[in-house]
Formats: sequence, structure tokens, C-alpha cells
Amino acid sequence: MDIIYKPIIFCLCLLLGHTVLSQQAEYALMPMPQELISQEGKFRIDTTFQVAVQGNPDERIYANATRLIRSISERTGIFLHAQGFVKPEDKDANAPVLITVSRPGKVVLHEDESYQLTIDENQVKIEAPTDLGAIHGMATLLQLLQADTAGYYFPALQINDNPRFAWRGLMLDVARHFLPMDVIKRNLDGMSATKLNVLHLHLSDNQGFRVESKVYPKLHELGSDGQYFTQQQIGDIIAYADALGIRVVPEFDLPGHATAMLVAYPELGSQDQAYEIERYWGIFDPVLDPTNDYTYQFLDSLLGEMASLFPDDYFHIGGDENTGKHWDQNPEIQAYMKANNIKDNHELQTVFNERLLPIIQKHGKKMMGWDEILQPGVPKDIVIQSWRGKESLYEAAKQGYQGVLSNGYYIDLVQPTNEHYLNDPIPADANLTEEQEALILGGEATMWSEHVTPETVDSRIWPRTAAIAERYWSPQSVNDVEDMYERLDKISLYLETVGLMHLRNKGMLMRRLANGYDTEALEVLVDVIEPLKIYQRNAGGTMYTSFSPYTKIADVATPDQKVAREFRDDVDHYLQKSTEEEAEAIRTKLSLWEANHHQLLPTIRKSPVLKEIEDLSYHLSQLGAVGLEAMDIIAYQATVPEEWPERAKKVVELAKQQGGRTEIMVVSAVEKLVTQAIQEEGRNNTNTKY
Repeated sequence: MDIIYKPIIFCLCLLLGHTVLSQQAEYALMPMPQELISQEGKFRIDTTFQVAVQGNPDERIYANATRLIRSISERTGIFLHAQGFVKPEDKDANAPVLITVSRPGKVVLHEDESYQLTIDENQVKIEAPTDLGAIHGMATLLQLLQADTAGYYFPALQINDNPRFAWRGLMLDVARHFLPMDVIKRNLDGMSATKLNVLHLHLSDNQGFRVESKVYPKLHELGSDGQYFTQQQIGDIIAYADALGIRVVPEFDLPGHATAMLVAYPELGSQDQAYEIERYWGIFDPVLDPTNDYTYQFLDSLLGEMASLFPDDYFHIGGDENTGKHWDQNPEIQAYMKANNIKDNHELQTVFNERLLPIIQKHGKKMMGWDEILQPGVPKDIVIQSWRGKESLYEAAKQGYQGVLSNGYYIDLVQPTNEHYLNDPIPADANLTEEQEALILGGEATMWSEHVTPETVDSRIWPRTAAIAERYWSPQSVNDVEDMYERLDKISLYLETVGLMHLRNKGMLMRRLANGYDTEALEVLVDVIEPLKIYQRNAGGTMYTSFSPYTKIADVATPDQKVAREFRDDVDHYLQKSTEEEAEAIRTKLSLWEANHHQLLPTIRKSPVLKEIEDLSYHLSQLGAVGLEAMDIIAYQATVPEEWPERAKKVVELAKQQGGRTEIMVVSAVEKLVTQAIQEEGRNNTNTKY
């Protein structure tokens, strides 16, 4: 069922109802489908709600159909007559929800994931070539659940849908901070809810080797601090993902990022020294010795063992950020390079990759790696993951290589959702042929774990990754940022029902910081601050390690705060249109912030961990006061005391300082109000005193 969006269909949809391109927030869907035609009517949900499956699906369809029933019951509070599991014999064509599947789906790259969803007053129908498509159809259906005074319902509509890209991934770094099974599974549920289909596990790095090895047991015994997945747990993760139609791609970073491996087997290293697990964050020098034949014997055995655990065709070997310093300092390696006419470390790593490639192939896998592995002569079936920029992705495509984009999707950098959302893997100016575009498989959001723990990781992934998932799935033309944010707010609540902790853990962390139940004033501050972005958290003398406390204000604050973002938008609109309604909304927030410092001080006094935000809270209060003064000047066209402009500017500048590794996200908006007020005062010729 290949649904192709064509201009004729688009025109027809405009006549029949809302289309995907109209992006009506009436449907809180994310990702938006390829084609949506709204119709009159509602399918009402009552106690008779049940699901039947017909056709020839994989067994996974029944577990997913059961999850659908239970989710509906839990979200509506309705005691359904259909209890227990949906079973293969449940094939009633007149069932309220009928799922029809043509064949079992294979959890592999380029499998058919299309589906058709039809809802009218009498029945919900999901039809798909494979059960993977049907799972996506059920995910869409759950997002469509609505309510009115008469109860719960699904709106009547027709959806024809299939993904834009085949590779829609989330990378979880479990090496730096270990993320245990419950974190992996709940994020797999979130991925399924947003139609992501690749879980990329970064399993080894300087801070840890996180998989049990029965061939080389010292790897997990000495290189993990006791935090690793057993081989049985790896099997459980793969089975859980497979049941949701999600592939699992392992990454073992080589030849750099290897400190944890060298702790266990130092003879593999390029320096004759004892190694210790790295506790700090950054790029470090330990690297495997590419001139030692034993290195490849070791990797043959290890990677063969690891390849047997992961059924996916692709095996990620990392290949990034090798400083080469230990190679430079090793006389034997330098002699090898001279004897073999290897001019630099870049060429030496190419030699390493050339010897590693047949090992990967021997164990039935295709090599995947970061940009650095793209070298002349490597086979065309490797996949390049671009982290340094789109240019390397496009250059790979022009040479005939498949690629996945991660540049612009680094969610650990705490950037706003719209920056990721508008970052298209194939923008209009990509200058690629159709054949080259087809080689760009999609993208991966990357969750590097230097500054997250199991308590906080969900808040760094979600809900922003839902918007990234839309970029991978939906038509390129679905790019209205305002509409995206409106839908994302609703999807965030839905993701909580899936089991994600991005909302609920925030309250828990604030209660811990406040040393009590009263967090109201703290929440007012938290709503307008965000963690420092793009590797700034370690700046200024605060050096975090793997054992540092990640329970502070910067861990409670989340990316892309809604209150701050909406305030900035309100100020922009007000300065353009100057309506009284917008003015009142701005004044309300400014007054709240002005008064909040006094309310928060008692909490700070009884909880020393909050001492680091006292200045931050004070600056927010001063911003509120100055903002209110600026609003009065703008509204009443009054003159001001001679010292006011400089005082207001100083308040704004002081408020730009970080506190507790966070920053106030409404400073720029108040600065605009102050600038406007100064301009208004300059134009005012009256003698009225402020």
C-alpha cells in the first residue's frame, strides 16, 4: 500500500476536508500522516469496545492490539466487556476495531510500514500490508482519542500513511551513564508511539563497557563498575523492541573511546601503561593499537560474540574522535607507519577500518560508523552516520554511500525544538539527484549521556524527539512551527500515559530540592530557566564527572520551556500590534516574577542546595519590575527619570548571567521591552514624570 502524495490528491483533499498540509491542530497527531481527510461523525467508545485481527500477521500484532484495548480502558475509565488478550481466533469482521494485515512484517531496513486508517460512526478499520504498518495505525488511533460532554470518541476520518524515511532512530548512550532496562523499555514505548523504528545503543566508551562478554569477561567485570546488561537482558531488549517493530543496532566504539576496554585488556592499547575507567567527560587519548595483530584476533572473537546477540544487519563501529596522540608517542607504531608509507594518523585509522571491515562481514554484518569511517575503497553497503555536518552526508551520497543524519538532532545539547524540527535531512538546497537522495536513509536523534541519569534522561529526550520523529516520517511540507508546538504540548501529555517520566519526575526532583512539599515558588522560577546549552555545563570551573550529583536545579530545568517561549512570543506580538489583551497577559507574568523572589527565599534558606539560585531568583524579580516599568512607559508615553535607562539595562545584563548552570529564558523579551520604552521616551516631548 504505497501512498504517494500527488498534487491532484492534494486538491481533492482540500475540497473534502482538512489535509495534512493544512496542519490543523484539531488533530493532535505527531507525526502528521501523509494524507488525512476529515469527515462528519464520531465513533463513540463504550463498554462493547473490542479489537479483532484478520489476515496473515506476525504474532506481535496480538500483543499490540491488547495494548490498544488496555490503553483505551485506562484513559477513558471504561470497564470494557473485552477482557484479557486479543487472540488469533478474534477475527470478527464486525468488531468495533478491525485490523487487517496481509503478511508478517520483518523488522529490517526498508520493510513496508504503510497503513490505512478509516473511522466512521460504526467501525474503525486499520488495513496494512504488514503488521508493522498496523502497529503504526494503532499508534495514530490512540493519539486521536478525544472527549466531549457525551463521552469519548474517535473523529471520523480517513488516513493514508507511510514514512518519508526508512531509518528513524533514537541513539541512547548507555556507556557514559548507564541506563538500565526500565529506561530502555519505556523509551522503546515512546519510540513506538511516535513511529521511530531504530534503537541505536552506544554500548562502549571511555566510561564503561556495558554488555556481558563470556569470551572476554574482564570487559564487563573491570570496565563497567558492575553496571552492564547481561546477554539475557540484551535478548529481552531485542525481543521487546521487535514486538514493537523496532530494530536494535549496537555500537562498540573503535579504535578510540576505548579506555574501559583497555582497563580490562591493556595489551590492546597503544601505550604500555595501566588504564583506569575515565570519570570525566571529553575526548581522551587511549586508543587500540592498529599495528598489533592480536588486536584483530581479539576483535574477531569479541565482535563475533556481540554480533550473535544482535540480529540486525547493521553493526556500528563508532570510529570517531581519535586524537592520535598515543599513536604519535609510540615508537613502534611510528616505525610501522614509516615502513608502510602511512603518512598520518588519518591514514592509519583507514588501515584499521580496512582490517576491521572483513571481520564485521565475516560475522554477517554491514558496517556502520560515524563520518570518519568514509574512506576510499570501502564497500557501498556501509552506512555513514553524519555528526559533523550535512556536507559529509551529501558527499557520501554523491559517492554512492547510504547515510543517516544526526547533525542537528543532538538532543543532549538542550536546544529548542524548532531548531531540530526545521533541520531537514534533505532540504531544498541539498543539490542531490533523486538517486542520491534515495541513499539518505533518514536520521537519528542522539542522546549522549554525560549529563543525564535514569531520573532525568526522559526529560532530555521527550517531548522534543516527537517533533524530530515527525521530521523523519511526515511530508517535508509539514513544517509550521507554531502548529508543531501546539500539537507537541498535547503529545507530551499523551507520552506520559505511555509511561515516560519527562513530566512526572520534574515534580519529584523539585520536592527533593525544596526539602518539602511546597514547590510553588520554585516551580515559577524553573518554568523560565533552562540548562546551559551546547557543552557549556562544564564551563566556568564546574567539572562534572560520572559520579557528580545530577539532582540540582540544572537537572530539574528542561529544554525549551513553554512558559518562557510563550512569553517571548507574547512580547513580540505586543510590540508589533500593541493590544490591551496581550499587554495584560505580559503584565500578569511580570508581576508574578517580580513577587516570586520573596516567596522563594524561605525555601532557599531551608535547603542549602538551592543557594546557587538565589541570585538567579533575584535577577528574575528585578526583570519583572523593570519589565512592568517598561510596559508603563510604552503604554502611557511617559518620560522617565534620567537614570532609568542605564538602571534598566544593568538589570537586563545581570540577568544574563548563569546561575546553577542555568539561564533565564525571558531576558531577551524584557530587553526588547526596555529598548522599546527607551525609544518611546525619546520621542515623548511632554513633561510628565514617571
